[in-house]
Amino acid sequence: MQTDLHRYAFDARVRPEDIEGALLLAIWGCEALHGEAATRLDAAHYFDRAQRACVIDAGTPVGRDLNRLFVGFIGREVGPDAFRIERLTQRPPQPQETAA
Repeated sequence: MQTDLHRYAFDARVRPEDIEGALLLAIWGCEALHGEAATRLDAAHYFDRAQRACVIDAGTPVGRDLNRLFVGFIGREVGPDAFRIERLTQRPPQPQETAA
């Protein structure tokens, strides 16, 4: 299974409340698009308040929508220069051929 994570790191001037608010709006948006159950199952995310960092798993359609909504909301709230996004894509190891 491939993982497609996006890690958001925020400047010190960004209030954790603003990050949480944008994340909550994005979750509600996903619920409106995909339903509450699908969002709970497929919108994996993590927010570290102390580190001002957020990770969103965009490996499912719901997760991709959560990621898109979050980046739109947080960009409007704090400005595009107040955070950076790092894409952490990991593919499963491929089977290696063995010599006979």
